[in-house]
Amino acid sequence: MPKFSANLSMLFGEHDFLDRFDAAARAGFKGVEYIAPYDHAPDVVAARLKKNGLTQALFNLPPGDWAAGERGIAVLPDRIHEFRQGVAKAITYAHALGCEQVNCLAGIAPAGNARDVLENVFVENLAFAAEKLKTAGIRLLIEPINTRDIPGFFLTNTRQALGIIDRVGSDNLFLQYDIYHMQVMEGDLARTIEANLARIAHVQLADNPGRHEPGTGEINYPFLYEHLDRIGYAGWVGAEYKPKAGTVEGLGWFAGFADKGSAAA
Repeated sequence: MPKFSANLSMLFGEHDFLDRFDAAARAGFKGVEYIAPYDHAPDVVAARLKKNGLTQALFNLPPGDWAAGERGIAVLPDRIHEFRQGVAKAITYAHALGCEQVNCLAGIAPAGNARDVLENVFVENLAFAAEKLKTAGIRLLIEPINTRDIPGFFLTNTRQALGIIDRVGSDNLFLQYDIYHMQVMEGDLARTIEANLARIAHVQLADNPGRHEPGTGEINYPFLYEHLDRIGYAGWVGAEYKPKAGTVEGLGWFAGFADKGSAAA
């Protein structure tokens, strides 16, 4: 049976961020993830995890100014020093939260830069981060994202991501496979996941179109859940979707997976 983590950047938005941990536990989730924890002190976030018996499944390296539209800085030639500082910050948080993996958002390709130049910056940054994180006992992931939701995003498909992982050449760099993004960009979900299982460290989901909860669109999620079990995927599956009519109201898909013994306050 897949194990699901609630993405608190998208679910339970009717609550303040720290209260979303409580809401996720009440709903039966045993893991959580989100864009980033950096607006709160590490010990404050860790206390919410501990209170609710939750595992921190994933968060991102510092992604730049999210409110201003930045979606990662790893390909930006003029932000290398900031990126490397962000790696150290992420390690501090990951250790405090007991988090074993972090994702690196590539970012939106800046105008006027050749793609091979941007890829070289990305590869160099990933090599640096993968080594630092390996020493700290933390896996590094990269995630392709569709260009409909984030126009201009640099990393857009599985083949490109695997090619970059090969270029970096680290045994501490893995793929984060988002089912929704890859349904938009390439399809062939089950075969791609199975073919690259050893290189996938985290899976995320949402349905298409709309990026809403499973069961609202075209993706056959019951089949994919069984497929993940059959091929032996043992990682987390992040519920990273926009609730169509409220988080709790849309959790029917999760009813058979929820931890009924959760007793969070």
